Amino acid sequence: MEVHSTTILGVRRDGRVAVGGDGQVTVRDAIVKGDARKIRKIYNGQVIAGFAGAVADAFALLEKFEDKLNEHSGNILRGATELAREWRTDRVLRRLESLLVVADKSIILLVSGTGDVIEPSDGIVGIGSGGSYAVAAARALLRHTDMTAREIVEEALKITSEICVYTNDKIIVEELP
Repeated sequence: MEVHSTTILGVRRDGRVAVGGDGQVTVRDAIVKGDARKIRKIYNGQVIAGFAGAVADAFALLEKFEDKLNEHSGNILRGATELAREWRTDRVLRRLESLLVVADKSIILLVSGTGDVIEPSDGIVGIGSGGSYAVAAARALLRHTDMTAREIVEEALKITSEICVYTNDKIIVEELP
């Protein structure tokens, strides 16, 4: 079953980070849910995580990631690196199909099952079906406006919902100072 289900966008600006996502879940050519929540605050509200891909897989990975954060005293880079390593090498975990965007007040990362832990050089990361559209819109807004990180995420996701059929305008954004 082919599942297209989301756009997740993270933006850092002026010492603040915002991560947002749309609410659409699509199976084949049908929208099966319009108000899914794909953004979570974890680790006592100090970390924001967003996911794209298979939902059950993403929840398993978020739980693993939070365990790694606990093991490494909230060090998000170390936790993400350890999750990616285990995700890539574990026989069960490597079958999980999802991508994560994780952020705390100092760093934003893309984490994948192929072992990638990427900190974007411009502070913008997008995943999911509309990730590229959202990143393009966010880059333009970052370069040409004084909008806050949260405002950029909201507006870029609205623009993406006008372009990507797998993205809707039911947007949820979480922010850290």
